[in-house]
This record gives sequence, structure tokens and C-alpha cells, in this order.
Amino acid sequence: MLIWPTIQRKRAGSVVGTTAAVQMINQQNAMVIDIRPLATYQNGHIPQSRNIPLADLDKKTANLPKDKPIILACDRGQTAVGPAARLRQAGFTNVSVLEGGLNAWVSAGLPTSTKR
Repeated sequence: MLIWPTIQRKRAGSVVGTTAAVQMINQQNAMVIDIRPLATYQNGHIPQSRNIPLADLDKKTANLPKDKPIILACDRGQTAVGPAARLRQAGFTNVSVLEGGLNAWVSAGLPTSTKR
């Protein structure tokens, strides 16, 4: 049981906490991609994040720059692990997963938005 989180982290590659994510957004112009369903995204998301539901991720990321920093966000930071690995396999060079997902973002007191 204790080994599974370690395996998941290795699959995810870079896992960033909320503080590092804010720094990446502010200093590196990182793109936050929220992979949750649209209805969930509309109830609250990271400001300026882009909603690309998990089912659409492969086709909708094809035109994104592969060297731009990307942070994948989901509810708890677990669902985004597999998609992060897929993006890296597709040639994206700077993909991270938000540790704890949107739940951690909200718990840290960081802002959310309901705007599309």
C-alpha cells in the first residue's frame, strides 16, 4: 500500500504544490489545464485556467506549444497523473501535476473563479 503513492508520483513526473504552482504561473507563464468535467469546472476553478476535460485532452492539446510549462489540475491530484504521463509521451517537455489538486488550492486560501 505504501509503495503505490511512490509509483504514482514517478508516473506523474513533476508534482508541484500550490506555492510552486503560483510561482510557475506568475514567473514562467505556466498554463493551468483543468481536466475536470465542464460542470465541475464552472462551479469553481483556478483563475485563468483552461478547461480541457479528460476525455478531450489528447485532441485538444495537439496544437499547444510543447515547451510551455503546463500544470494539470484535477480534484485531488490523482486523476491528472496518467494524463501528465501521456502528455510527456506526446512530446510535452514541461508538464506538472498540481499536488492535492483543486482541493489543495482551495485549502491554501488561493482564489477561485466561476467565470468561463
